[in-house]
Amino acid sequence: MLEISDLRFRYSRHSPTVLDGVNLRLGDGEIGILLGKNGSGKTTLFKNILGIETPSGGSIRFDGENLLRMNRRERARRIAYVPQDIRFGDLSVYDTVLMGRVSYFGFKAGREDQEAVERILQEIRLEEYASRSVEALSGGERQKIAIARALAQEPRLLVFDEPTGNLDIANEQLIIEEARRVAKEKGIGILTSLHDLNQALDLGDRFFFMKNGRILSSGGSEIVTEELICETFDAHVRIVEIEGKKYIINGGNQK
Repeated sequence: MLEISDLRFRYSRHSPTVLDGVNLRLGDGEIGILLGKNGSGKTTLFKNILGIETPSGGSIRFDGENLLRMNRRERARRIAYVPQDIRFGDLSVYDTVLMGRVSYFGFKAGREDQEAVERILQEIRLEEYASRSVEALSGGERQKIAIARALAQEPRLLVFDEPTGNLDIANEQLIIEEARRVAKEKGIGILTSLHDLNQALDLGDRFFFMKNGRILSSGGSEIVTEELICETFDAHVRIVEIEGKKYIINGGNQK
């Protein structure tokens, strides 16, 4: 379980506060969605979780362990990151996924590392791509490879930053289905940011509405209301329910 308590962060002593007492809990196998406008603090929160930035106060714990006291290798064995802008270089799919094992083998991969890569490629149905250059593949295929590389770390938490932002509709659905499968079959928690609210409702178990460096509200789909969306995004929407499922439509009644 990821537990964040009263997390605070600013980029320098005299700069504005970016994270202002963030509290967040995400269980194993749960998919948590961060929702908020650009500049609300989502990416900065990710950087603090990943150890790219160091908070000025508060705590981040995973399975009861203090992430802030771990070195980069220890943290990489627990948390993996899948960025939106994926740049692999001119490597084969196999070698790209193998790079996810660096926190285990250091300079030279062993048989155990190779077996882990082969297993993951089979699970994600990428075996036929193993020898191909990543640069020759589509955006959706590269995103799947980024997930495979992250899984090679054998993490307990995956962090996605806008995983579907540059994909077409078919590949968006592919990535959503893959994320859902990973969470449920492997019991891995996923924390991701999304702009598409309907996509978020389709994917998420828990929702964290963020504004001005704070979590305004968190919980299951029951917290997703027209009022909360308006408060978070300064936008008016309507929520309709079809066959028990919520859909968000732009252009609700302004009050």
